[in-house]
Amino acid sequence: MNDFTKNIAQALFNQDKINDLLRKELQQAVNDLLEAELTAFLGYDPYARDGWNTGNSRNGACFRKVDTQFGEIEIQVPRDRNGLFHQHTLPDYKQHADVLENMIIKRFTPKA
Repeated sequence: MNDFTKNIAQALFNQDKINDLLRKELQQAVNDLLEAELTAFLGYDPYARDGWNTGNSRNGACFRKVDTQFGEIEIQVPRDRNGLFHQHTLPDYKQHADVLENMIIKRFTPKA
């Protein structure tokens, strides 16, 4: 049994705890997805020697708050030094993301 399964079993009888758990998991999933998107854009993993002297590297993150049906989540949108990275996960300048939840749920739902 993994941590998510244990946490959901513990929160099963309390709606507030379930929403809090799902909010935290959604936040983690979106932040991981954005980091993976930057890794694919740059072509190398964080701290990899392949990235040395390539002319572009990771350069921190911008923070955004997005309202979801589970509550407000804080997103860390990663940046690159040259400013060429444009993420495609979140709609620009939107603070309400109904599409975001549907996309994450579809992405992590096992295929039948």
